[in-house]
Amino acid sequence: MKAARNGTKDGLEKTKLAMIRKVSFLQRKDSTGEGKDDAGYMNVSVCDVKHPPPQLCPMPEGLSSQQVVRRLILSSIVQSESSYLDSLKRILEEYQRPLLESQNWILNPKKVRQIFYRLQEVHQCHSMFQIALASRVAEWDHSEKIGDLFVASFSKSMVLNVYSDYINNFTNAMALIKKACMSKPAFLDFLKKKQASSPDRITLYGLMVKPIQRFPQFILLLQDMLKNTPKSHADRLPLQLALTELETLAEKLNEQKRLADQEAEIQQLAHSVGDRNLSKLLNSQQRQLIQCELLTEIVYGEKGQILKSKERKIFLLNDTLICANVNLKGPPDISSLVPVGPKYTVKWCTPLLQTQVVEVGQDSLQSKDSIVTARRHSSTSSITGKVFLGPPRLYQELQELQHDLAVVEEVSLLVGTLSGTYQNLNSTVSQDWCLALQRLIRLKEEEIQNANKCRLRLSVPGKPDKSGRPVSIMVVFNTPSPLSKISWVNRLHLAKIAQRQENTLGWECAEEDGKTKAPFSCPLLTCKLPVFSCKTHTLKLEAALHSPSQSSLLGFCAASTCLPQGYLWVAGGGGSSNHGHVEIFSLNRATPRLVKSVPLRAPVLCVEYVKEPYHSSSEEKEAEKVPSAAKIGNIICVGLQDGSIHVYSSVDTAVQCLLTWTNPDSCPVFCLKHSLSFLFAGLANGKVAVYQRKTGERLWDVDSCRLVSLGSEPVYNLLTVEDAVWASCANQVTVIQGSSLLTQSFEAHSDPSCRVSHMVRSGGGVWMAFSQGSSIHLFHTETLEPLQEVNISTRTAHLTPGQVCVSSLLICQGLLWVGTSQGVILTFPVPTLEGIPKITGKGMTSLNAHCGPVDFLVSTSSTLASDLLRRDSILNGSEEGRNGGDGGKGDVGGDGEGLRMEQTNSPRDSEALSPRDEKPKRLLLQYRLHSTCQLPGKLLTAQSDQGNLRAGPDSLEHSPEDGSIYEVNEDPDVWVRGRPMELGKEGEAKRSKVTSTAIFSGGRGYRRIGQTASADSCSDPSENTLLVWQLPLTLSQ
Repeated sequence: MKAARNGTKDGLEKTKLAMIRKVSFLQRKDSTGEGKDDAGYMNVSVCDVKHPPPQLCPMPEGLSSQQVVRRLILSSIVQSESSYLDSLKRILEEYQRPLLESQNWILNPKKVRQIFYRLQEVHQCHSMFQIALASRVAEWDHSEKIGDLFVASFSKSMVLNVYSDYINNFTNAMALIKKACMSKPAFLDFLKKKQASSPDRITLYGLMVKPIQRFPQFILLLQDMLKNTPKSHADRLPLQLALTELETLAEKLNEQKRLADQEAEIQQLAHSVGDRNLSKLLNSQQRQLIQCELLTEIVYGEKGQILKSKERKIFLLNDTLICANVNLKGPPDISSLVPVGPKYTVKWCTPLLQTQVVEVGQDSLQSKDSIVTARRHSSTSSITGKVFLGPPRLYQELQELQHDLAVVEEVSLLVGTLSGTYQNLNSTVSQDWCLALQRLIRLKEEEIQNANKCRLRLSVPGKPDKSGRPVSIMVVFNTPSPLSKISWVNRLHLAKIAQRQENTLGWECAEEDGKTKAPFSCPLLTCKLPVFSCKTHTLKLEAALHSPSQSSLLGFCAASTCLPQGYLWVAGGGGSSNHGHVEIFSLNRATPRLVKSVPLRAPVLCVEYVKEPYHSSSEEKEAEKVPSAAKIGNIICVGLQDGSIHVYSSVDTAVQCLLTWTNPDSCPVFCLKHSLSFLFAGLANGKVAVYQRKTGERLWDVDSCRLVSLGSEPVYNLLTVEDAVWASCANQVTVIQGSSLLTQSFEAHSDPSCRVSHMVRSGGGVWMAFSQGSSIHLFHTETLEPLQEVNISTRTAHLTPGQVCVSSLLICQGLLWVGTSQGVILTFPVPTLEGIPKITGKGMTSLNAHCGPVDFLVSTSSTLASDLLRRDSILNGSEEGRNGGDGGKGDVGGDGEGLRMEQTNSPRDSEALSPRDEKPKRLLLQYRLHSTCQLPGKLLTAQSDQGNLRAGPDSLEHSPEDGSIYEVNEDPDVWVRGRPMELGKEGEAKRSKVTSTAIFSGGRGYRRIGQTASADSCSDPSENTLLVWQLPLTLSQ
């Protein structure tokens, strides 16, 4: 209700009047008898005759295209809500009511109420919403407002409580239904008859899962409505507020559903455990289920062939890894009506810190103090020589190819000594053989890498041998997709980091009365490292940025566990020398590493990363005409205290200064921001210098400078908001529009002495912090109206009220990070969609803090290369070719697909082949030559000339040489692209985007809050320090 009043008071009052006028009877609901408080819930009796469902009137003439689309979306909302209410009504009238009738007591009424717990209240909430919706639809052509109705209807705590109770009870309800089906045949027949008699044949489970899906459906509809609502429309802000309320509600419900499913999964596992210690661990309040998934365990033989494969359920707890056998069998009649939970048998359990992920080719585990064995089918099999880990058959094939290449190179030397001239035996052909084998070796190496993408290999501790030496058992699992393996490697890595002391008590949650949060549900402190350590302690940190860069040298697991790839630039200056300094850290590993230091003539005040703009095909053609010197790529701009601006290339660590100039007034440059083809520089004299990029150039024209005067105070902050730039001067914020430089100013704080110190944007709002006071303010990006004010000093007990101010701000992945002048960092949840980023919770306080002010907060983010998520198309093509083609010959005249069935095998199938099928009999070994008939000399063959009439080079018929030379197409796309991929498999990997994110904070020293000083819990308070927080990998479309 409070959220609805911000900018939507008129719509809220209309909704209240409509509901009072239309609701015919309100009665407070009695207690359910389940021991829960139902105060505030009311039964609503709605007469369908007096309150007909919403219905749009005929579309009037003269509507714009956006108005037509908005009416269609409104019609979808009406139809969707009507269908949803019908489903709820079916559950209550066709299932709950008959089961509660005294003459049909199939189940105990108490169990019936437990199954349908809170469903009546859910129906009441949406019945009231439909009444108000009908009133709003009736006047749509006059008001065209719908957002405030969603805010008024779904911002109430009653809705959250009702849905929370229903979702938390959902797993228990399904378990009760399953148990009743097995013990009460009459109940099973009842469900079957109801399903058979329904027109859509939907089961009870299908009906009861709809409330869980309802709010995501609302969000999609309102997103479409917002896209088709002009910025000047009266419904614009209400729609954004509605998206905020719905997203917040959906996030809370999803989290509660996740926790409920996690609890049910752990309880299901605990019931299958015979070990008392393990059962005690699973029932402990400290345990947390991080990830569980059904994987396939692979057992190899002595020669690397697959002997056995079995599905296992792997559970990753916060400190334990459990492997369990799965029994998914259940009564078929019940399985078709309600999901039947699996039964588990624990195979092994191991401490997380003793588990290691081993990539193919890693031999680091084979030390003198331990013995590494592979889990095999037969316990009597001896381990002699090297133990193959991974796809050993592929390694063997690679060694054979390398041997054959050495032999062919010797043969090539001998062929060069021939006296005669032959078409199919000369130096040209032998060199072509060498090229073809080299290509096959490269392809085999790629195939080994791709085989590893879906193979998770874990080293777990086993029982010591007879001499007492520790033994590590290697277990190998096939994951459903490369994405699954990436997730497992990342979660295993972060779960170990979460076991460190600084993370076990890492965050304190205000919503839970000061209780610390479970480590994995919060950002994890990965490391802390000094900055400018070799310089004087008087240097001050000023700014930092992330320069993304993909490293092709990183392995599969390294890319899953390292920080976001690229380089971190940390800038500062001052001190006795009054010089500037930039340090560049490489992030292509789990811990940042200093790789370069750049001294500057003046202290650095700001840095800005400028990404190379995307060019259309026509622009790319024009860009080709520009000299190569102008094609620079991504660049980094640095603003100095002496008024100069330096532009550097962003190519790894090769820091090259491309351009240097000084602003016309030679004033210190406090901030830099780029927008479109312009560079904005905030100066100390209250002006903004605007530089324009030359046509076809990457750098800015120094002579194109235009000055925009904002006031007498320095311009400390610039923020890009679509095509405009927000600039702060004292307590005023000025919106500078694009190339026209038209300005619009508004007052951000009533006190002139409180200057705007920081601005961050998310969705439709901008959060601002000020030089004085501990409050942060939220403003709308379109109407510039204030929407929310939060005093952060009241959100934690670790800040001294009246003596703290905000020193840095950051929004990243649904969290608003607030750095304070006392070194304490707080985070608040905010929505991530197109709505308003209102703070929706009390927030968390990090117990890892700086000794001085938090000088900056910067996010680093990178997307994993798409090659890591895509299975090798060679493997797919080989399977198709092997199943449908002739295994004896390759197709020279085709598209190169048929030849793959001979040489390349998928990792799963190739290792299971019989020895006689391991090698192809006849291979076509050709790289550039498609035929030798054009070469000089005669064909060297034992057959007669009449029986050896060869087809022409364009003929589709096979010639004798086709069976002796193996063609490898020179175009690598033939091998990489392969056959068309199925949309449901490889298409998902192409559309999916896996993002790695980390947060860096800079400030003086490091300390632990709430602990006495020790060597581990604090550092030199005068030393500049970086704290690094890492977040789990996220998947987005």
